Parts: sequence; structure tokens; C-alpha cells
Amino acid sequence: MRPFTGTRQDSARARDSTHPIRGPEYPAAVTIEIRLAEPDDAAAIRDIYNLEVETTTVTFDLVPRTLDEQRRWIAGHSGGHPAVVAVAAGEVVGFGSLSPYKDRPAYFPTVEDSVYVRGDQRGAGVGAALLAELVRLAAGYGYHSVIARIVGGHDASISLHRACAFEIVGTEREVGRKLGRWLDLVVMQRML
Repeated sequence: MRPFTGTRQDSARARDSTHPIRGPEYPAAVTIEIRLAEPDDAAAIRDIYNLEVETTTVTFDLVPRTLDEQRRWIAGHSGGHPAVVAVAAGEVVGFGSLSPYKDRPAYFPTVEDSVYVRGDQRGAGVGAALLAELVRLAAGYGYHSVIARIVGGHDASISLHRACAFEIVGTEREVGRKLGRWLDLVVMQRML
């Protein structure tokens, strides 16, 4: 079955998914909303992402995104390759996306997920809510599997994906270099 390739409006079923969270910013349980990313989310997404680009190895990007680049990224993640955000107390506290796994047509039934959570919200369930929504969307769009490519040693992301029924299927050794280090990629997969 071919994945959904309609418009952003056609994929509105991602809206209004809510989850309770508790974290350092929210001493009492707060409900987060998981919804499709919108152009107005670009600055918050860029801020979360660029901190990872500049200070960590969780993304292999080396150059921070501009606001215009982030807006184009959001526009490019529609239809069967959506971007979603987690909103708590009116603020974007995380985001995730589905992207094509590879360019060649035979890979079409497989997508790759990405999940990023603002530093002060880690451990509060935001990543789990985002990943659960991405898996739900991927299944709804008719994909056969979801791949996660996680930098070696990123135990939090590996644990998050394991908790969402992903399995480690391999390791790509020293395929990247950032911050003066060779980086492995742990490949995880969930069959849908």
C-alpha cells in the first residue's frame, strides 16, 4: 500500500492528541498536545534543533539552521512525511518527524523518524508522546517499517525507541565525525 501523500489539511487527524507530563518546569501534571507543526513553530523548532547541532553529536548536521531554512523544512514535512510538535503551557517543548528512509523507489514503504526534546523537558514523557504519535501516523499512512538511526552511546534515545517496540538491527561503525570524534550509528527498526 502506498503511504498517504495528501496535503497538510488532509492529515489533520494528528491534531489534538494529548498526554499528561510532569517535569521540572511543571510541578503538577500538565497536559501536552501533540499536533502537526505549523509555520509559526519554526523559531521554537529551530532553537531546539540548533542547540543540538552546536553542542552535541545527536545530529550529524554541522551548520545551524536559519529561520527561513526551518520554515522550508516544516513546509517539506507534510502529507505522508509529517512533522509534529509537543506543546505544553503554550510552548513548543519538542518535535519529531517522519522522513523518507532512502531516495530509491524500493525503499518507499520505510520511513525514518527523528525526535528532539527541549533540554529542560527531557525525562517528562515528551519524547515518548512524540514517538508514539509518529508511529501511529506511519501506520496510518501505510508504511511497513520505521527506522531510527541513533548516534552510538545515546542511551536515552535508544531506551526511548526500545520502549516503543523498536529493536536494534545493526551498527554502522565510525560513519560520521563531529566535535573531534568518530561516531557510530545504532540502527533500530519497528515493523508496523
